[in-house]
Parts: sequence; structure tokens; C-alpha cells
Amino acid sequence: MSKAEAVRTALLASHPTAEVSTVQVDVSSLPSVFQASKELKQRFQRFDYVYLNAGIMPNPQLNIKALFCGLFSRKAIHIFSTAEGVLTQSEKITADGLQEVFETNVFGHFILIRELESLLCHSDSPSQLIWTSSRNAVKSNFSLEDIQHSKGQEPYSSSKYAIDLLSVALNRNFNQRGLYSSVACPGTVLTNLTYGIMPPFVWTLIMPIIWLLRFFANAFTLTPYNGTEVLVWLFHQKPESLNPLVKYLSATTGFGSNYVTSKKIDLDEDTAEKFYHNLLELEKDIRVTIQKTKNQS
Repeated sequence: MSKAEAVRTALLASHPTAEVSTVQVDVSSLPSVFQASKELKQRFQRFDYVYLNAGIMPNPQLNIKALFCGLFSRKAIHIFSTAEGVLTQSEKITADGLQEVFETNVFGHFILIRELESLLCHSDSPSQLIWTSSRNAVKSNFSLEDIQHSKGQEPYSSSKYAIDLLSVALNRNFNQRGLYSSVACPGTVLTNLTYGIMPPFVWTLIMPIIWLLRFFANAFTLTPYNGTEVLVWLFHQKPESLNPLVKYLSATTGFGSNYVTSKKIDLDEDTAEKFYHNLLELEKDIRVTIQKTKNQS
């Protein structure tokens, strides 16, 4: 919260007439989500834009051998853009009994949306959900039989693909109520979190390669400023004009110019709908468990 308040102070300094509020929420904790939702409903009557950006990659493990083999393969650009096949994670179970990455990246957000439906759905003008997905959202890492990815080693990739599915399903179920959903990807952005994935000497070795690859692929936005290009662009679009089956991506040329591109999401709508109903069933079970706990206490 101290970081959030510092940002709030900076925003008000540059935009004195703005109103900026902060609310604390941990999307890996359902009690926290319920509490934050309650606070938001007390403060506001409607939301026009909601950016859903939380995404964790706990204990990332880099397969150095696979990385350097990929450097000299035909898939070099794809591997650097998506980290497919070279990055695994180990995770834990949350206090809610769910896989940590799944609850943080997907289910916590889903419950937040469900709690805020009355503020998001209004017929006079559309509202928009904008999810931060990833080029690492790979179909083969997701399974309807294991939506929490408890049996796999790439929960981050699975969760980001789940976000793509959920966005499509939300459009099918809520467009008529004035709520629209889009998925965006900031590209490969280098932050303190990214640098923590590999030892410093590895970054020293591959950075010249990454800068060179920018001339052949547009995914290497590298800076947070460049990465937000698509988020700002989406804010200026009419939600109803956007393609619900497309992912919008920040892109940067080799010379540093930013633009927005799009890519059809690799999914089918029936799978998206099935996943949405799986989430509804999980929500129902969770709420029953919470109510039983309350009754016992």
C-alpha cells in the first residue's frame, strides 16, 4: 500500500484535478477479494474500464540447455518471444486450497468480476475489461481436465491461456449486458522480475542477441513504457468495435517505434464456454465451503 500511495501522490502532483483512490486486494486470497469488492461497491456506482494485470510466476526455473539449443535453432525468435519450453515454475497451494498461480492469475480476478457485476454491467454505455495476457499463453499447456494445472510444470502459461478463454466466454455471456472483454500482451518487457529469472551473466550474454532480434520480431518491447502501448490504445477504442477472438499486442520496431498489432487467439469458443462453466462450478463449491466455515464458527 505504501507503493500505491506513493504513485497516488505522484499522479495527483501531475494531475491536481484528478481523483485517485487506492484499495488493497490480494487476488490469491478470496477473503481479500470479497473485502475489496465490498469496499469498491461502497465507494463507486459504476466502472467503465477495469485493467486486470496481476500475474505471478513463482520460483521460475530456466532450462539453460534448452535456451542455448534454441538460440541456434529455427525457433530462436519464437522461444525468446514466448519462453516456451525453457521456463518452468514450482508453486504451492493457497489458504483457499487452490493452486497459487491459478488463483492469483485467473480465479481471484474471476471472483472479483462476479462480485462487481452490478458496477460493470450498464446499458447506457459499455464497460470494458482489459486483461494482461501473454505470448506465453500456449494451448498445449492448458487442459479442461486440470484447469488449475496441478499436474504440470508451466502454470504461468496455462493461466494466461485460461485468461484468453475466459475473456472470450465473458464476451459471449455479457456483451448484451454492456460488458466487453479484451486481452492484451505487453511483449517481452525487462523488469526487476524478469531479471530475476536468470543469473546476471546470462543476461549479459544474451542482451546483444535480444537487441538484434528486435529487427526481426516486434515482440521485444523491453521497457515498461513500450509495453503499455496496447493498454493505452485499448482505452481509446470503442469496446463494441473490438474483435473478441483477437489478442492485441504491443510491438516495437528495431529502431524503437511503438505500435499495436493483433493476433487471432488459438482457441475454440466451445472450450471457452466449458471453461467458464467450470469456473462457475468451482465458485459454487467455494462459496458453499465458506458458508459452512462461517456456520461452524
